[in-house]
Amino acid sequence: MGSNEQMIRANGVDLCVETFGGRADQPILLIGGAAASMDWWEDEFCERLASHSRFVIRYDNRDTGGSVSYPPGAPPYIGQDLADDAIGVLDALGLTSAHVVGISMGGGIGQRLAVEHADRVASLTLLSTSPGGPGGPDNPDLPPMSDRLRETFAAPPSEPDWSDREAVVEYIVDGERTFAGSIPFDEAHVRDLAERIVDRTDNIASTMTNHWMIDGGEPVRGRLGDVTAPTLVMHGTDDPLFPYGHAEALAGEIPGARLVPLPGVGHQMPPRAVWDIVVPAIVQHTSARPARR
Repeated sequence: MGSNEQMIRANGVDLCVETFGGRADQPILLIGGAAASMDWWEDEFCERLASHSRFVIRYDNRDTGGSVSYPPGAPPYIGQDLADDAIGVLDALGLTSAHVVGISMGGGIGQRLAVEHADRVASLTLLSTSPGGPGGPDNPDLPPMSDRLRETFAAPPSEPDWSDREAVVEYIVDGERTFAGSIPFDEAHVRDLAERIVDRTDNIASTMTNHWMIDGGEPVRGRLGDVTAPTLVMHGTDDPLFPYGHAEALAGEIPGARLVPLPGVGHQMPPRAVWDIVVPAIVQHTSARPARR
């Protein structure tokens, strides 16, 4: 484990957590997307935030990285448990509240926290997420995923041999390429990240399988008007899963939310090309209302 990495007991399970910066600084809790360990919140990204007097917390969700894992195909938890885990991380670190930053599924968790645990959320930043999931019969007002991505989902690539490190790395890289936008895809960098992730993950088959199987719980879209946390929405203009209209809907349904476009970004962790937009925006946003210590 890294020098600031630790195993904690949160919400009755063991989760792997890493922190950057000083504990006396304003806390930022980073919540990752589906099948994504905390490594996707890159070291340098976290360090840049921490350099602005922020106490940055990233953690492995269940079935990712070094956190508790379950047999592939049999996750004994639901989406609500993942939200409760986030509160458990704050409790384990002795934090009354934090600035919550969530991406994709993590953005969905962030919305749930802002609705169900308003006192624990000092501010909310939502990246590459949606108020209701992919457009379709359940969300006819939201734009559907791109035709290219729909074709990929209709005929997904075969799963690799999960014991074959190189094959798994290639599978992850190909998946990231599928969701990328028009900013050039940095394959070498993503491959380095994928190798790190595979090497520190207890059960990569569970990582790549289980989050897609869980019940997301009761939708919170109808309650977004009750969100009191200052909210920042950042979204790629080339997101193939949640086209930009999802961000516009999200910002429109949360009172006072601010929307910042990320030009050329797909459904992906913000690439380095837009860190000079993302990091200052988060720093400014987390200065508006201090977290309670």
